[in-house]
Amino acid sequence: MFALVGCNCFYVSCELVFNSLLEGKPVVVLSNNDGCIVARSPE
Repeated sequence: MFALVGCNCFYVSCELVFNSLLEGKPVVVLSNNDGCIVARSPE
């Protein structure tokens, strides 16, 4: 059995749970050291 799960904005969704002021705004989550975008919101 195989499962494919799309988690493109998982980390953004977690951040929105704790910071509701970002709701409806474009949000990206960056990695710690190199500043690469890990996840982005669909906005």
